[in-house]
Amino acid sequence: MRLALKHQIILAPATILLLMTLLLSFLQYTYWDLSVKRQEARRLGTVFIALAEADLATQRMQGFAQHLGRDPYLEVGSLAEVTELYRYLSAALQRITELLPLPDQTLALLKQAQYDLNPENGLDAQRILDAVALLRPQLSTLAEASQNQRQKLRGVHNQDIDELVARTAFVSIVVLGTAILVGIFLSLYFARRILRRIQSLSESAGRIAAGDLSPPTPPPKVRDELDGLTLSINRMTERLIRVVGTEKLLEGAEEERRRIAMDIHDQTLSDLSAIRRDLEGIDCPGAPALAEDLQRAMANLREVMDDLHPQTLDILGLGAALQSHLESHLAKGTLPRYHLYSAPEVETAGLSRLALLSLYRIAVEAIHNVIKHAGASRYEVNLDRRGDTVVLSVEDNGTGFEPAERFGRGGRGLYNIRERARGIGATVAWSPSRFSTGTRFELTLPLEGEKETR
Repeated sequence: MRLALKHQIILAPATILLLMTLLLSFLQYTYWDLSVKRQEARRLGTVFIALAEADLATQRMQGFAQHLGRDPYLEVGSLAEVTELYRYLSAALQRITELLPLPDQTLALLKQAQYDLNPENGLDAQRILDAVALLRPQLSTLAEASQNQRQKLRGVHNQDIDELVARTAFVSIVVLGTAILVGIFLSLYFARRILRRIQSLSESAGRIAAGDLSPPTPPPKVRDELDGLTLSINRMTERLIRVVGTEKLLEGAEEERRRIAMDIHDQTLSDLSAIRRDLEGIDCPGAPALAEDLQRAMANLREVMDDLHPQTLDILGLGAALQSHLESHLAKGTLPRYHLYSAPEVETAGLSRLALLSLYRIAVEAIHNVIKHAGASRYEVNLDRRGDTVVLSVEDNGTGFEPAERFGRGGRGLYNIRERARGIGATVAWSPSRFSTGTRFELTLPLEGEKETR
């Protein structure tokens, strides 16, 4: 299965991004585990501080109870101090029970001692001493266990940091190296593969441009953009072969027309002229009428010669040939009025003989279509040069028509116009006329494209 061209291009960076994402995920997981251990160490530190505060408060309350045992009379300041010590003790024990998981028995002993040390329950020295004797061993045990856990966790933490740095550096180097190698491998693989196919297409295009119209082998199935380009070049070459074939056929037909016109001029008209001169030298009642008939036949032959190959086109150019055709055949009073404009720049455009003949045939066919089908009272013929293009237009004020419908019905004249235009690399279009009604026919011939067809 072949990947699309855009997928082949982005595969290497996508693979590198994927490996980098996996690396970042690994680092995130590693640092998350370290963060959990840091939070555990922070919790144990808070518990140890709370235990120390509770033990300190307990010691001071023990001293207060011993003093109370010797002197039962209390001052007001001493009572306030005991109350404050109990508040500190209660806050410390609350933090301890919230942060440190304790057995139910230990938790019950702590709550009992806290209750017995509450000044609100009375200041009994013996009760306070008993509660202190119960509480301090528990606090010492918890402090020792907490300290041991802190020391162990600190050692593990330092070891984890060293391992983390080593493991992170190793994994980073491995992943980055793998990503670079995989990226280079994929880039080179797909680049060579794509460049090889592009080079093949470039060579095929070069051969076609050089005149070798052998199309590239079409792919059996379009799998990516280059397959589509190969298929397009193949189709373009086949169409170019048909265009060149049409061009050669038109050249052959025009050359045959020119040869026939020359044969008629050099042989048939010469023979008829000799016969007419002989008739003029005969003193016979029917000779003048026969000479006139022969003269008309010679004139008809000259019209046939002009239709086969207009000599005016070779001698005076395209504009003069169109003017001669209009004046000779279409200047009658019953026919529509016309206006012809031919830019001098067209004559110096360097058009080939085939292009000149094709433009002449197309213009005559378009004019005859106006006369036969448009029902117009006026039409204009313009032959102009616009930059690197030659534009021929025939515009009338007739009834107009839809080219698509006419082509659908198999209009031979329009088909001939389009095929002649295609044979010289020109494009044709029919659109509404700039008059209130009618049709505008326009042919555009690129001079560069025309030069390539020569």
